[in-house]
Amino acid sequence: MADEQNLPQDDNLTGNADHVAGEMTEETTGPGEAAASEGAPHASGSKTDAELADLKDKYLRLAAEFENYKRRTTKERADLFKTANQELMVALLPVLDDFDRARHHTKDTDDANAVRESVDIIYNKLQKTLSQKGLVTMEAKGGDFDPELHEAITQIPAPSEDLKGKIVDEVEKGYSLGDRVIRHAKVVLGQ
Repeated sequence: MADEQNLPQDDNLTGNADHVAGEMTEETTGPGEAAASEGAPHASGSKTDAELADLKDKYLRLAAEFENYKRRTTKERADLFKTANQELMVALLPVLDDFDRARHHTKDTDDANAVRESVDIIYNKLQKTLSQKGLVTMEAKGGDFDPELHEAITQIPAPSEDLKGKIVDEVEKGYSLGDRVIRHAKVVLGQ
């Protein structure tokens, strides 16, 4: 046994404790041998094909989901517009009822004041209903011209010096809904 201890040791047998006899270490593998150690090319190709099929499936599902989203949001948007119109129409129905009552009660009268009074009452009610829904009437006469709010129809000589370059007359009122102009005021400017 003493002779066994003095025998020269083989480096391949004692080098690495993790190394198993018969296996090649990473340093000794060549470029062609690395592909063989990962598996056959056929197995690698089937793995890539499976990944490709999985990605295609994910893509098709995502595309279908997006189409459903677009269809759903378009439908919701159309429903919102219908609902918004419905809400406004319901708010205007009492005004329509007032017009019917005024027509019924004033059809046999020759009193212009009664007709004028009923029209004024209905006008005020309509104005109040629309302002509750966010409609704001623009006051333009006598003010400065703003192309964002006004549309100049024509220019006339200013009746006074202080109206030069200002709005002399308002042909058609302008309206805004919230912060957005929905109809520009048509105005006459003084030169």
